Amino acid sequence: MGSMVVKVRLFAGLREAGGTDSMEVILRDDHTAAGLLEAMREKPGVGELLQRLPVRVAVNSAYVSGDALIKEDDEVALVPPISGGSQIRAAVKSERLDIAAISAEAGDPAAGAVVVFQGVTREVAHLDYEAYGEMAEQRIGEILFDAVERFGLTGAVAEHRTGKVPLGEPSVIVAVSAPHRPEAFEGAREVIDRIKAEAPVWKIEVEEDGTSRRVAGNLPALDRPGASGR
Repeated sequence: MGSMVVKVRLFAGLREAGGTDSMEVILRDDHTAAGLLEAMREKPGVGELLQRLPVRVAVNSAYVSGDALIKEDDEVALVPPISGGSQIRAAVKSERLDIAAISAEAGDPAAGAVVVFQGVTREVAHLDYEAYGEMAEQRIGEILFDAVERFGLTGAVAEHRTGKVPLGEPSVIVAVSAPHRPEAFEGAREVIDRIKAEAPVWKIEVEEDGTSRRVAGNLPALDRPGASGR
């Protein structure tokens, strides 16, 4: 397909991280919106922020999906969560999760309901979690962004822990806020269900005597029908 140069407009935190309101990026073989995001993740400053911030790609003033093709003369922009909208944050980390801090972060003056879900270790001495960290954070961020748009949430924060998580401690916390409780409950449920189905995270159950068992899972669905897993 060949290489092409695309000028990408940056806004808000992305502009601040990059120190400029636009950047040129070279698209080599993948001329899609997903390919553009991958190329932008290589940019200093902006790339680090894109690992944890969900964004939409806009082409000629229209939000597009990851498989949308980009042409050299298109006007392309990266659009982070919009001010006056929602607080959105995703994190995958080895430290203990702070449910009070996460709940407070998801709150909003316009919210009449805050729903918090925490998944905790049960029945075994501890769980040992492994994650494809960068991809997991990006996917969880996208899940939060989708839930905000679908349910009209005013805040959505999720953190997933890696490494050893002892009995009774949370391995994942989701906190969402909304003007009304039905949307908050539905949004929280969709977020945790999708994290379990889509985020590249694996776990091993470890008993008191040290015996362990890897927990079986399911292969995630393809983002683009027709793509090959080989």
